[in-house]
Amino acid sequence: MKHLTPQQAWAWLQAEREQRAARGEEPPLFVDVRMEIESLYVGRPPGVENIPWYEYPDLTPDPVRFAQAVEREAGQKNRPVLLICRSGKRTQDAGKALEAAGFTEVAHVLHGFEGELNEDFKRSSLNGWRFDGLPWEQM
Repeated sequence: MKHLTPQQAWAWLQAEREQRAARGEEPPLFVDVRMEIESLYVGRPPGVENIPWYEYPDLTPDPVRFAQAVEREAGQKNRPVLLICRSGKRTQDAGKALEAAGFTEVAHVLHGFEGELNEDFKRSSLNGWRFDGLPWEQM
């Protein structure tokens, strides 16, 4: 699995979209693994597909179910997949599950959408997608 900073992930996503479009291939699948309400309420990058690693009320990951859901959306296991979550922790486990299921090109966004906690226990103040000023939207 590739470990990309938010800036690297955005640059990689844009370059892959261009290159794959020129070859007539589907772009990378950008997956937000946070719970749906978390993604909608807090914000998310544009064009991301929400496929939760776990969901309320169970809050228990099901790696097989997750990999199957990503495969349905991706259409094939050799399509590049970029994962994002809140802080970059869930995506590591989700990425391992995808690789175990046979996905061949998996990357995740280090520090996720909101980044690490600062000394005051607040996010989006040290690192992360939003902190880096990358495009995002809020529903």
